[in-house]
Amino acid sequence: MTPRAVTSKELGPTLGMYSHGMVASAGEIVVVAGQVGMDGGRLVGPGDVAAQTRQTFANIEKVLRAAGCGMRDVVRFQTFLTYASDIDHFMRARREVFPRYFPDGVYPPNTLLVVSRLVQPDLLVEIEAMAVKPAKAAPAARPRAASKTRAGAKSRSAARSRRSGKRR
Repeated sequence: MTPRAVTSKELGPTLGMYSHGMVASAGEIVVVAGQVGMDGGRLVGPGDVAAQTRQTFANIEKVLRAAGCGMRDVVRFQTFLTYASDIDHFMRARREVFPRYFPDGVYPPNTLLVVSRLVQPDLLVEIEAMAVKPAKAAPAARPRAASKTRAGAKSRSAARSRRSGKRR
């Protein structure tokens, strides 16, 4: 089952493309380490946070597929930007890619933090993700044998007694 958004009537609307919370059915938790705008070891979009954001989401999708799930299974993002001035460009990139990843318009919660630096100085955005891989359906149960009724149990007991020569 796809995770579903949680919204409290006590809170106002979200400030962007995210949900206040998510509820997911039981399954395996998939934790995606912070992904960045690298493709095959090459920086995508030097100095361009929107290009790096698009590549970062593509990288998250690749990790999720390798784990056997997809973007619709994500229950949380955590985003790190190196410049507050890049927030608008980051949001624009999300508006471009989210309709493809979340066509129903239900977006996972996202915490956005501005940090002083990432692991390499040319990286402008890093995003972590957490997903819940849906549990596999249990195999269909084999049909059970006819239930033993009290009358059936008594008649079987009487038959055993007759064979052993005992009277009940």
